[in-house]
Amino acid sequence: MTVGTSSASPATDGGTAIMVRALLVRGMAAGVVAGLAYFVFAYLFGEAAVDGAIAYEDSLTAAAHGASGEPPLVSRGIQSTVGLGIAAVLYGVVIGGLLALVYAAVVGRVGRLSPRATAAVIAVVGFVAVAAVPFLKYPANPPASTVDSTVGQRTGPFVALIIISVALMIGTVLLQRSLTARLGTWNATLTATGAYVAAAGIVGFLLPTVDETPADFPATVLYDFRLASIGGQVVLWAVVGLVFGALVDDTSKRRSGTRLGLADR
Repeated sequence: MTVGTSSASPATDGGTAIMVRALLVRGMAAGVVAGLAYFVFAYLFGEAAVDGAIAYEDSLTAAAHGASGEPPLVSRGIQSTVGLGIAAVLYGVVIGGLLALVYAAVVGRVGRLSPRATAAVIAVVGFVAVAAVPFLKYPANPPASTVDSTVGQRTGPFVALIIISVALMIGTVLLQRSLTARLGTWNATLTATGAYVAAAGIVGFLLPTVDETPADFPATVLYDFRLASIGGQVVLWAVVGLVFGALVDDTSKRRSGTRLGLADR
């Protein structure tokens, strides 16, 4: 008896690599659009709070030294336009690329969802795991709103919470899939979501709380900045999910049309 061995076809591997590369390009393109949308939102709704925080910082400097501090190397105008725009686009490209890679890994494995719906689900899940849950424990702070001695105390737990939240979300997806056969899609989704919320809540409770905001920092400035920060994240993830979904959905339809045309010949 001859025992045969099988291995992945080079043609198949090459086709997969091409598909992933194409998805990555689309994800990064969607990220550029999302980054621009994030920049516009942050400029319109967040820069006033940043200016308020800088004014607070300048008042502290003037009170301590009797005069304003040295002028910044990069003007405030450049920081709030060119600097913010470049940072927003780069951040969007990273998020778009990651979304594309996750899409490549799960497409066809999430039931009968269309490409557009799959991209939307990934974007929502990514927003919750990467942005929303960490924000609830360690919300964003504007300049001068953090006591210098607490910066290091916050950074480690914040990064740890992001990593743990993503790991918990992966576990949630796996749990939902394992429960679907027994409970049905809806009940399995509710059960897995409840497990994620409970686990994330426990982790957030166990991580240290950092008292980082000076007592006299303007509460309105802090509130406005944090609202603009999470709002910007909503805009970024929503746009990248919608744009990427539209791009892959259009590609899928064109490929389906090509296959139908070939079949009719």
